[in-house]
Amino acid sequence: MVTLCQSTESILSRLSPTSVDKPESPYLLRKASGERRSLRPGAPSEPNAYNYNYPKRGLFIIINNKNFHPSTGQRCREGTGADAERLEERFQDLGFEVRRYDDATASSMTKIMVEAANYDHSDCDCFGCAILSHGIEGRIYATDGMLSLDVLTGPFRGDRCSALVGKPKLFFVQACRTAPMNHSFDSMSDKSGLSEEYEPALSSIRKVPVEADFLFAYSTVPGHYSWRNNQDGSWFIQALCIVIENYGTKMELVHMLTQVNRIVAYEFESCKDEEFTDKMKMMPCIVSMLTRYVYFRPKKPDIRD
Repeated sequence: MVTLCQSTESILSRLSPTSVDKPESPYLLRKASGERRSLRPGAPSEPNAYNYNYPKRGLFIIINNKNFHPSTGQRCREGTGADAERLEERFQDLGFEVRRYDDATASSMTKIMVEAANYDHSDCDCFGCAILSHGIEGRIYATDGMLSLDVLTGPFRGDRCSALVGKPKLFFVQACRTAPMNHSFDSMSDKSGLSEEYEPALSSIRKVPVEADFLFAYSTVPGHYSWRNNQDGSWFIQALCIVIENYGTKMELVHMLTQVNRIVAYEFESCKDEEFTDKMKMMPCIVSMLTRYVYFRPKKPDIRD
């Protein structure tokens, strides 16, 4: 979409592990509430961190939409393949089972997310998803239309996906968040496509809010465009992968995303002939409903076999 005034190589050279502030330990540990036996077997002694001692890291979904039906009015997203490839490598390095889907229709995106929610997460630390597409505030483009972001994330709520209750649900969204235009949306666009078996089944006693333990990392703040380079990929995903590569197993997740915010805010700037798109900046946005800290520490090998 744009050409950067600075090369990716020059940015990478300045963002070596020694150039980014080393993480400190700013958290004061609190005594865990309740009795000690309330913690799951294998849970860390650190009460402020999520239990990441399950056998598997978890499932990570990448939805990478590049080509769009002419009826959507959306252009090809050149450079998104580089984003998808980097994400696939980085999250595999963190131990995730990565599944990538390119050019997904609205029905396919809905099906992918429902099937992911129905995956057996009982032995997993968490769930993750990256959505790379065009968008406006609150909506994401499939290749043939638009979907509400709530439709895609709803299947993972605590009242719909019991296997992920108390576990992090991590969503990374690379898309514009401009205000909705005067589009005439198909009435199907706002329907979740979920059959009755996926409707909320509330338990008699709800121990945690259904919205708990979600994190949304957006490439930009509401009302703004999200910038992407036709060769190197989007600014946000480039920065995210740089930070994960250097600190993925050492730094807490929200700390990493704060580093991403700083890199995008200070190191990237658009370079275009058009005056209204030249020297533009971008600010990613973190929306967290996490209740503990997330550390992707390496899994210890099982020596029992």
